[in-house]
Amino acid sequence: MCGIVGIVGQSEVAKRLYDGLKRLEYRGYDSAGICTIDHGRLERRRAEGKLDNLKVELAAHPLHGDVGIAHTRWATHGAPTVSNAHPHIAEPVALVHNGIIENFKPLRDELIADGRTFLSETDSEVVAHLVAREIERGASPEDSVAAVLPRLHGAFAIAFLFRDHPELVIGARMGAPLTVGYGQGENFLGSDALALAPWTQQIAYLDEGDWAVVRRDSIAIYDRENQPVERAIVESGATSAAIEKGNFAHFMQKEIFEQPVVVGDTLHSYIRPFKGKVALPVAEADLESVDRLTIIGCGTSYYAGLVAKYWVEQFARVPVDIDVASEFRYRNPVLEPGGLALFISQSGETADTLAALRHARAQKQRIAVVVNVPTSSMAREADLLLPTHAGPEIGVASTKAFSCQLAVLAAFAANLARAKGRLSPEEEAEIVDHLREAPAAINAALGQDEDIAAMAHLIAPARDVLYLGRGADFPMAMEGALKLKEISYIHAEGYAAGEMKHGPIALIDDNVPVIVLAPSGPLFEKTVSNMQEVRARGGKIVLISDAKGIAAAGEGCMATIEMPEVHPLIAPLVYAVPVQLLAYHVAVLKGTDVDQPRNLAKSVTVE
Repeated sequence: MCGIVGIVGQSEVAKRLYDGLKRLEYRGYDSAGICTIDHGRLERRRAEGKLDNLKVELAAHPLHGDVGIAHTRWATHGAPTVSNAHPHIAEPVALVHNGIIENFKPLRDELIADGRTFLSETDSEVVAHLVAREIERGASPEDSVAAVLPRLHGAFAIAFLFRDHPELVIGARMGAPLTVGYGQGENFLGSDALALAPWTQQIAYLDEGDWAVVRRDSIAIYDRENQPVERAIVESGATSAAIEKGNFAHFMQKEIFEQPVVVGDTLHSYIRPFKGKVALPVAEADLESVDRLTIIGCGTSYYAGLVAKYWVEQFARVPVDIDVASEFRYRNPVLEPGGLALFISQSGETADTLAALRHARAQKQRIAVVVNVPTSSMAREADLLLPTHAGPEIGVASTKAFSCQLAVLAAFAANLARAKGRLSPEEEAEIVDHLREAPAAINAALGQDEDIAAMAHLIAPARDVLYLGRGADFPMAMEGALKLKEISYIHAEGYAAGEMKHGPIALIDDNVPVIVLAPSGPLFEKTVSNMQEVRARGGKIVLISDAKGIAAAGEGCMATIEMPEVHPLIAPLVYAVPVQLLAYHVAVLKGTDVDQPRNLAKSVTVE
């Protein structure tokens, strides 16, 4: 997801704009730029690649001016080149844009026919020209933006800068997040509170269709009908310390090691240990009427939902449908009125998931949301908000947010089971005890970090890697494969262990490492049988299990990774750690960009 920063300041803003972009690096990007107004001119600096390249450009050609906008871009329309980097200028207007303008082609054709010239391949430049044309026809900046916004189809957050009006920046959002910040004699725009953290803690989140006129001494917000509205000013709580790596080499490494704490913080808000009860954030969630649950997510969040399907059906005996958000609407799902649809998202702004949520809402579904940003669009549209407490996650590949999602989903499954009358007080107390053990078990799993780092060289040369698991470990196998793909660029796939002989076993040879997730327990022997099928065909096996499992099946493996022995309920939270660490150390060994892997963004705000 691209990043936006805007400042209407009292002194030169270029350095602060650059610093704001640094705080948005975690979102992923492939080019960046800044534009300011300097003595009646729009001045712009842009660069391909990382922000260090923009820093070099700014050192060679400094920017001056006390008002400006800045952007990190993740390419959609047009390659990541300087000419396609933001900000875009169509005199007398400059803009930065997150999202996608779906109807850009007819708008572009209209503007070309009107004699306007385009300098980029982006959809974003169309918006700059539309607003510029309105201004050339005599409209004010506010009226120009108000006239253009209804013509745009798609998802966007936009910040406009006006050459002849150096006292303001205008921002607008539809389907992509945008925040306004209130300062002392200066005001701000940003994609999130982290971008603005050093300058202000007083922020307001724009609602869908809102646009804001930001001046040094005022912020005026209008809704999609161009009517003045008030949006709550809240204390963001964001700090720049939250995005420091500390003593860790990468944000991803830091976030992996934060998991015992953040999972503990998350569970603390969902369990009542002295009462042996699982509680949701709302006093009465009316879950007893739920006869079918629909779970929706993307990527890692989808895999968390797959684990939750096992839990919900096991404990609550409620049937679960699960789908990837990008497919959900397009298969015209059957949704009975009054059903419960559960959406999982780290950011709460994922475009596919948000669109699926609104489709479910139109089909008379109650909406539950598991999200790490309680002020996000999904959170605001939920009937039942189930927040995680992972804190800011900077690494593009989700780690601690995923573990916290699992923690919330386990608590939700138990709460649903109690509401349905399928969990006795004794069974609920037992679940609470197991959940309380999770942070310590995760911490024990982190103790294998050095051993995992030492074996990374066994995986790094591979072109293909397979992950196997049964039961709830099957989605964990898929999650492990995704992590390896995301940050090491090694092709990897996760399979249900019993499916190996139905096709994937044809891939096995001595060049294909096979990672097996097999905690001791009721499914262990069957998983080991599948593991032996792999070994018989020359496959090189890495077994992830507890001491009992390794003693029973570790002989002949290329490597073993020992996990603490835990109850099956919390095994997914614990076994997330070794697959994360393995992917991390392989990526480090290969020299890839761990925190900002190629072609990926932290949150995908376009479909």
